[in-house]
Amino acid sequence: MKRIISSNLLTILGLLLLGIGLYLVKTVPDPQGIFRALPYVCVGLGCGVFGHGMGNIISHKAIKSNPDLEKQLEIDRNDERNIAIGNRAKAKAYDMMIFVFGALLFAFALMGIDMITILLMVFAYLFITIYGIYYRFKYDKEM
Repeated sequence: MKRIISSNLLTILGLLLLGIGLYLVKTVPDPQGIFRALPYVCVGLGCGVFGHGMGNIISHKAIKSNPDLEKQLEIDRNDERNIAIGNRAKAKAYDMMIFVFGALLFAFALMGIDMITILLMVFAYLFITIYGIYYRFKYDKEM
C-alpha cells in the first residue's frame, strides 16, 4: 500500500513540475539568469518523475491481478545470475564511460571551452574515478 501511495505522489509531483515548467515557458517574456533554464529543467524533471510514477502504478495494477506473475518477478529480481549480469553490465558501462568522458574532456579543452566548464567536468571525472578506486580497495579487502 505504501508503494502505491508513493507512486501516486510521484505522479502528482511530476504533473506539478511539468505544469510549472510550461507555465514559466509561456509567461516569462524575456528570461534572464536562472529563468533561462529553469522552465526547461522543470519540464524535463516533471516528465521523468511523472513517467516513473505512472510506470509504477501501471505495473502494480498489472501484477495485482496475477499473483503468479508477482512471485515469478520476485524470483527473477533476486536471482543471482540476473544480479551478476546487471553488475557486469554496469562495470562495462563504467569502463567505457571513463574513456569517453576523458576523450570529451580533451576535445573540450582543445576547442577552448570556458575554463570553469572544463574544471567542473574534470572535478566530476576525478570524483567518479576516485570513487571507483575507493570501492575497488574496499572490496579487495573484503574478498
